[in-house]
Amino acid sequence: MRILLWHVHGSWTDAFVRGRHEYLLPVLPEGGPWGLGRAGRDWPDSVREVTLADLDADGVDAVVLQRPGEVAEVARALARRPGVGLPAVYVEHNTPKGDFPFTRHPLADQGDIAVVHVTHFNRLAWDSGRAPTVVIEHGIPDPGVLYTGELPELGVVVNEPVRRGRVTGTDLLPAFAAVAPLQVFGMETEGLGGAIGVEDSRLTARGDLRTRDLHRELARCRVYLHPMRWTSLGLSLLEAMHLGMPVLALAATEAPRAVPPEAGAVSADVGELLCCARRLIANPEEARRRGLAAREAALERYGLTKFLNRWDEVLADLRTPAAANGKRHPHTTRLDEQILIPARERNTP
Repeated sequence: MRILLWHVHGSWTDAFVRGRHEYLLPVLPEGGPWGLGRAGRDWPDSVREVTLADLDADGVDAVVLQRPGEVAEVARALARRPGVGLPAVYVEHNTPKGDFPFTRHPLADQGDIAVVHVTHFNRLAWDSGRAPTVVIEHGIPDPGVLYTGELPELGVVVNEPVRRGRVTGTDLLPAFAAVAPLQVFGMETEGLGGAIGVEDSRLTARGDLRTRDLHRELARCRVYLHPMRWTSLGLSLLEAMHLGMPVLALAATEAPRAVPPEAGAVSADVGELLCCARRLIANPEEARRRGLAAREAALERYGLTKFLNRWDEVLADLRTPAAANGKRHPHTTRLDEQILIPARERNTP
């Protein structure tokens, strides 16, 4: 299939475009959120940059939407309405903002476009209304076991920690910095130490590194810390687990499902996490053992092949007569129905 999608979330796109389809990414001279294209990424040749204004509308088999404004933009540019004249699904990457748990999804009042949630928590948290829904959990291109743990420090990956504050658990970082120095990777991490009152000797802002460099540098840290209060399941957490890192995570959103107890610690009790951080920093062998358990769990649930196979199922449904006529997609349900989960996702005899 020839699939149109914008480059919105780099890490998710990095996994999605490794399938067996042709991927069309809009590009603009100025780049920006509506025209990043490949953005210099080392992606397969099946990922093509396109100018939306010059794109042949009949040359698009389906569109994968990720932002509410994309529905109108596709209809304007291609003269084909997503979900009616053009097969479409909408990927919901984020937890709801605002009046949770009453937040209404932007596509809740239409039944033509299925909403694909990236976590089970997201699906539960959003009021998706009449929109059919399905969960396709994240998949990660395996970076391999790069973990050395040579630095008795805590690694954190977070974008815009100063602006986002409590959402990303930024206020919790000083307590962890008192246990071990922090290396903080991500966009707009400059000035983080000063903003939260942590000395430079206890917090190093590493900035936004290329993926390969990030993996190498992060894997030198003894433990990965995931202090997020209210975000969808961070791909950096799953990447750290793939690297073979032990994990400390707040028991919020999808983290309790993603991180088994043997991989480190998951708790809403920050004191419990601090205690585990001290132990793992002081015991490299235990840290390594828990990191291998984290990797095993991540490969089982968040492997790339599983992710791409699930997407192939949903994309194939878009080509069926039922989907083309705006009827229910075979692999989707609504949470107000008696059967909450598609049959192939249930553990039944």
